[in-house]
Amino acid sequence: MDFDAFKASLAAAAPPAGAGKALTGLWWDGKGDWHKAHECAQAQDDQDGYWVHAYLHRKEGDLSNAGYWYRQAARPVASGALDAEWEAIARALLGAS
Repeated sequence: MDFDAFKASLAAAAPPAGAGKALTGLWWDGKGDWHKAHECAQAQDDQDGYWVHAYLHRKEGDLSNAGYWYRQAARPVASGALDAEWEAIARALLGAS
């Protein structure tokens, strides 16, 4: 699946089949369900899950918690637009540039 197809899938009632927990978390965030997104991010215990987790806490405004998760993900703390970070994470998880 490419980024455009992933973004278009937000019109569906359920996340794309076969998406990992981190990508599914981004999908739920894209649908406006932060809590489901957070559950998915927490369920993926690796750097991809940590990155989504960091993004979600930054979006929530919990910057100290976000900082912890960015460190766990071995990623710099993001400071740009949340929409741009969402897209960058999605593209990375989908293997797109």
